[in-house]
Amino acid sequence: MKKSISILGCGWLGLPLAKAMVKDGFTVKGSTTTTDKCETLLMLNIQPYVLSIDEEIDGNLDHFLQSEILFINVPFRKQKPFLNSYKTLVKAIEKSPIKHVVFISSTAVYADVDGEVTEEENFKVNPAKKDLLLFEDLFKNNKNFNTTIIRFAGLIGGTRNPGNFFKEDKVVQNALTPINLIHLEDCIGIVKTIIHQKKWNTTYNAAATSHPTKANYYTLATKQMGKKPATFIEELTSFKIISNQKLIDELNYTFIYPDLIEALKVFKN
Repeated sequence: MKKSISILGCGWLGLPLAKAMVKDGFTVKGSTTTTDKCETLLMLNIQPYVLSIDEEIDGNLDHFLQSEILFINVPFRKQKPFLNSYKTLVKAIEKSPIKHVVFISSTAVYADVDGEVTEEENFKVNPAKKDLLLFEDLFKNNKNFNTTIIRFAGLIGGTRNPGNFFKEDKVVQNALTPINLIHLEDCIGIVKTIIHQKKWNTTYNAAATSHPTKANYYTLATKQMGKKPATFIEELTSFKIISNQKLIDELNYTFIYPDLIEALKVFKN
């Protein structure tokens, strides 16, 4: 029987992931918030669904969830109605054939600790992002299906060229802080590895291995595009370094772009 996956959110990450899963022999259902994108999905052998999750869920959710695996990559909002919509989604998953969920979260949940942070349960929470943990808990605490949480660092690759992140007239504070980023191709590779190895009911940090300073990295990225870089205030007030060791150890994953400076070579003007 052909394996199946539903991808909630065919955007910057969801669409290339959907294409990769089709290539791997999966039946793929993909959601979009606009009908304009449906034809594109069909041409890529992705079954399109117009779905939106806001104050309520709009679209044929029950049919969309007729798969074995669900990939969730929808930007969250703090508002209570949005959380309630996710509770509705969880109830729908419970009634569906979905057995496994990959939930995309963010390393923004970690507060600056002036050192390395891991996935351990007793980590210091970033107060501005504590609501994101409520969304994580909705899924990982549910016993009706298996959930793996991936906390991605800052996202680069595809349409996200780091040379465009800071304009010339921008003044950037705390510029000696080490950065935490991950390339799109590694995002896809990690998701695929988790699915193929069936690594469920756990949480992984996903960030490149190197952590150059903000000043060094973004100056190089901007100059590579032939633009004048922003002004970086070379100070170090607070920082965190996202550890990817658990992911490397448990998945035996080899990063495509472990070195962020070297990865700049793939970006074009």
